[in-house]
Amino acid sequence: MVEVVSLGEGALVSPTHRLDVIGFFCPVPVSEAKKALASMNAGQILEVLADDPETLHDMPLLTTRGKHQILSVEENAGELRFLIEVIV
Repeated sequence: MVEVVSLGEGALVSPTHRLDVIGFFCPVPVSEAKKALASMNAGQILEVLADDPETLHDMPLLTTRGKHQILSVEENAGELRFLIEVIV
C-alpha cells in the first residue's frame, strides 16, 4: 500500500509530506509522487523514499513537467531519498 504521510508542524525534518514507495517499481513511484505533488501547496516539500533505480531518471523528468524542483537526492544502500519542493 502506498501512503502519503503529513509530517505536521513540529517535525524535525524539513519535508512537510513523505511518500514511501520502497518495493514498488516503475511506474508506481513517479505516478504516486505526481499525485502527491498535485495535492500540495507552494512551499511544501515532499520526501520520496524509493528503491527503484529508474527513479533516478524519472523523478527529474517529472519535475521538469510541473511546477516543482528537486532539492536533493540521496542514496544509501540502494535506497533513494528525494526532496521535492512545490514552487508554484
